[in-house]
Amino acid sequence: MRGFDRALLSKVLADGIIEMKLDVSEAQQGQLMDYLALMAKWNSVYNLTSLRDPMQMVTHHLLDSLAAVPAFAGARKVLDVGAGGGLPGIVLAISRPDMKVSMIDTVHKKTAFLTQVKAELGLANVSVHTKKVQDLEVSDKFDVITSRAFADLSDFVEWSGHLLAEGGRFIALKGVAPSEERERLPADWKVTGLQPLQVPRLGAERHLVFIERNH
Repeated sequence: MRGFDRALLSKVLADGIIEMKLDVSEAQQGQLMDYLALMAKWNSVYNLTSLRDPMQMVTHHLLDSLAAVPAFAGARKVLDVGAGGGLPGIVLAISRPDMKVSMIDTVHKKTAFLTQVKAELGLANVSVHTKKVQDLEVSDKFDVITSRAFADLSDFVEWSGHLLAEGGRFIALKGVAPSEERERLPADWKVTGLQPLQVPRLGAERHLVFIERNH
């Protein structure tokens, strides 16, 4: 792993937040950096991400997830499916402390890391589940279910559709806008929006795909 220069990484994060015109306080930026430091530390053992360079983690993970935050305006209860190392779930939880964020993954190492992040950063709005999303049951359903590079869109909605509240929607974080995946959606679901994201310092396509029930 390349050196963790917190001051430099913090500046790149802060500049990106300004460029995207996001409302993220200095305290929240500090929490995001604490999260990044934990990810860099645990990554060597738990293989949370293929990225090893902390600077790439700032752009490809933190800024990439932060770019999606405005799409969650108004959301009260969110589920991050296949949460992995906590993207976008932990970033959402830090930047939106008013929102309840649940994260689910089948890999115990990853959920152990998420539980550690929750404890160390004092994220009272986070809950972590270790199981298949198909097996998760909740009494209070989610208004938004999200995932980042998790699965084909049709699998994503079929596996977790039972957890979506009436009037809720899926927000999938994708690279290229996947037309074949959109065409394969089950008949009772439809893509209601496609939003390209501009992520500072990231020279790659990023899109949000919005999916809702067909009424």
